[in-house]
Amino acid sequence: MTLDEILRDIHALEEYLLNYERKYGVLTETFYESFERGEEPPEESWVLDWNGWAATYEIWLQRKKQYEEVIRILQASTPLITVIQKAARRESLSISG
Repeated sequence: MTLDEILRDIHALEEYLLNYERKYGVLTETFYESFERGEEPPEESWVLDWNGWAATYEIWLQRKKQYEEVIRILQASTPLITVIQKAARRESLSISG
C-alpha cells in the first residue's frame, strides 16, 4: 500500500466520522469510549449507525498506525522533505509488508 493510498483512506474515513459526529453531537473519541464500555444506544434505530461508527473508527486507527509506520520507515532512509516532494509529485512511495 502506498503512502498516498493510506492518506486517501484516512481522509475518506474522517469524512464518515465527521458525519457521525455531526449527527450525534459528540466527537468520535468520546463516543468510542462509551461504546467500548458496552453502553448501548438509547434508540433501536441507532444500533446500525453506532456499529458502523465504531468500525469506521477502528479502521481509521489502523490506517493512522500504518501511516506512522510508513513515515517512520521512509524517514529512516530519506529526509522528510524528499518524502514530501515525492508525495506532492505523486511519485511512488510504497512500502512492502
